[in-house]
Amino acid sequence: MATNLSRRPQQISTSTAGALIRTDAKSAVFALIEHTEHTNMKPKNTICLWFDKHAHEAARFYTATFPDSEVTAVHEAPADYPGGKKGDVLTVEFTVLGIPCLGLNGGPAFGHSEAFSFQIATETQEETDRYWNAIVGNGGTESQCGWCKDRWGLSWQITPRALTDALAAGGSEAKRAFEAMMTMKKIDIAAIEAARRG
Repeated sequence: MATNLSRRPQQISTSTAGALIRTDAKSAVFALIEHTEHTNMKPKNTICLWFDKHAHEAARFYTATFPDSEVTAVHEAPADYPGGKKGDVLTVEFTVLGIPCLGLNGGPAFGHSEAFSFQIATETQEETDRYWNAIVGNGGTESQCGWCKDRWGLSWQITPRALTDALAAGGSEAKRAFEAMMTMKKIDIAAIEAARRG
């Protein structure tokens, strides 16, 4: 049902920086449009990840594994290029836990290394296990100290907050937690907490 905004003013309350703002319905619509335009803007900083030719497959896996993640756009090459042909998937826009990323199918010239990794903070052992098992169980490989690598060669640190909190504590607590961590592949929260306690 159509609504005449000029004839039906409404009071809408919004808290901004502790202040209560009141406005009519027409102003509220303009504010909504402005907010929508802002949220649809391209981010100023995007992580670009180079893949051989599997950017879309990787992006679908990441977005199925982590919450607050989605594939937002898939773009085909408008012409032939060194890594592929016209019509091939060239770039994939996606988010991982809200972080904007761009997957680029650039061919085999460059591979991933441990010089770049995603560090994923986890709250529980169940969450830690879930992400670790998803990555390693999908053709990935285990490494040390909470690091693993997915089937496309991208590195991930699955890092419980219990570990980072223990290391931040300093002193003998941090030393014991660090020494315990150095013996682990996937992080064992209970063992880290026991080491911290001494």
